[in-house]
Amino acid sequence: MPVQTLSELFLTAVHDFPRPDLFSYRDKSGKYVDVSSEEALRQVRALRYGLRSLGTKGGDKVAILSENRVEWVISDMACQCSGIVTVPIYPTLMRDTIEYILKDCEPSAIFVSTEEQAAKIHSIRENLPFLKDIIAFEDSNLPGILPFEKLLRIGQNLVDENPPAPRDECVGVEKDSACSIIYTSGTTGNPKGVVLSHWNFVSNVQAIQELMPIKPSDKTLSFLPLSHVLERMAGYYTVINGGGGIAFAERMDTVPVDIVEVKPTIIISVPRLYEKIYAKVNATAMAGSPIKKKIFFWARNLGMECARRETEGQEIGPWMAFQRSLADKLVFSKLRAKLGGRIRFMVSGGAPLNSRINQFFYASGLYIFEGYGLTESSPVISCNFTGNIRFGSIGKVLPGSEVRIAEDGEILAKGPQIMLGYFNNQTATDETIDKEGWLATGDIGHFDDDNFLFITDRKKDIIVTAGGKNIAPQPIENALRDDKFVSQAVMIGDKRQFLSVLIVPDFEPLVEWAEAQGLAYAKTEDLIEMTEVQALFQGILDSCNKELPGFNQIKKCSLLKEEFTLEGGELTPTLKVKRFAIGRKYKDVIDAMYPAPLPGEEA
Repeated sequence: MPVQTLSELFLTAVHDFPRPDLFSYRDKSGKYVDVSSEEALRQVRALRYGLRSLGTKGGDKVAILSENRVEWVISDMACQCSGIVTVPIYPTLMRDTIEYILKDCEPSAIFVSTEEQAAKIHSIRENLPFLKDIIAFEDSNLPGILPFEKLLRIGQNLVDENPPAPRDECVGVEKDSACSIIYTSGTTGNPKGVVLSHWNFVSNVQAIQELMPIKPSDKTLSFLPLSHVLERMAGYYTVINGGGGIAFAERMDTVPVDIVEVKPTIIISVPRLYEKIYAKVNATAMAGSPIKKKIFFWARNLGMECARRETEGQEIGPWMAFQRSLADKLVFSKLRAKLGGRIRFMVSGGAPLNSRINQFFYASGLYIFEGYGLTESSPVISCNFTGNIRFGSIGKVLPGSEVRIAEDGEILAKGPQIMLGYFNNQTATDETIDKEGWLATGDIGHFDDDNFLFITDRKKDIIVTAGGKNIAPQPIENALRDDKFVSQAVMIGDKRQFLSVLIVPDFEPLVEWAEAQGLAYAKTEDLIEMTEVQALFQGILDSCNKELPGFNQIKKCSLLKEEFTLEGGELTPTLKVKRFAIGRKYKDVIDAMYPAPLPGEEA
């Protein structure tokens, strides 16, 4: 019988692809420790019985407030095998947002990772009368907290007393029943709970397996939050389904070290990681000797031209092929070694990936398959894959799914991965999914002649100037970020007389440039006030404007001393820009770029 639920997916994988390192994590001594398929199954089974002893049953909701770790996936899979609906919560969220989510879905229990996360829940527990149990992965001194290990022991004792028959491993779990409520971070307003079924996830996993087969020899490094639907589907369920193993990064800042040690064959990430690697590689090259610098840029340009020709079906002659092999030996092989030396492919999602960066990685023999989707689509709708790559596109539509472009350019999607709806919000569900099952993605896009799908912008992000011109900001922002001195860029101009942009410089190359120019300054942030630096960025703006029609050109820019961050409220947990929050936070900076309104005019 084909796999149709997440519980069947897990049980099939641990029996068909047993491995000694299904999961791996760093212990307190700093060494990676493996958890076998057999041990993972034992813990999932024990936790199922442990949850049952608390009175938690199928159909109930259980939240998980934790960073990526083995206990996260054990908790999730124990719930999936019990018909319990999991509610993942980003550990970076503030207390009031967590309280909003919990009050909306009313879970009977919550798993928390550290004392810090336990304290968040403990401080609001009196506001959550429905919450019966708080289960902590780590030791806690707070009252009323149940240790994870204790619940496992309770469950194991019950298993030993009454071992389950194979047919009882996932009783009452139906393919179309809800398995999870994932709250979208949202760029404005309160988060909405996306209700996904077992089949939503499993159908997406199986479609991806057709295009990018996972093998038992594969291993991935998990660092994108498991609360994010991309990591959960691609870096967790899909890897297990194919018989692969998952190693958990210790922390986000240890990823470069973890990659070298784990030597993953697959990496799942958002574009920011690839942007940082690309920037670091270029900065290292610029700091090298003149001959090393010359070799690097020769190899980069040659490799990117080969990448373009190869993906567009053009011939690469013997001489160019010879040069490419030389470039690989001198430059690209070293980059692959720094990423563990075993990568088969990487995946990028969550936001647009700069096409030049993608070309560079392709030239390096590190293939990034850019995909597209939403939490509401479990998440993948389309993707690039081996033999079907078009730089700048989000690939081809997944097998079994449909996409059409509405009259206003919006991408509409239909398929088995489309959510059941928004939890407790039928109005929002009806606004997003029509009676025929088409999901309105909110993205503007088009197909090319070869059926590759392209996104031009977010429907809600379209800037309408005071002159009535519709401007898509993302392509222009991406073009600006091509420059090594630009870290982040956000366009301004809605209901304004002209376009402007807020730019966060990449201070590492900027400092090197300033020192080469002999500029004197007390603090790094002082650089943005200097005439010479402002002239540098005006030149970047002028170069960008040359490629744009008149009404798309940016008239002014302001430099900011601090990056947009999740903690600062300018980014969502999936690192999307909150334009409204940025507009509010930097209102004075923005207003200063525009002339004051005349008496009687609107501000």
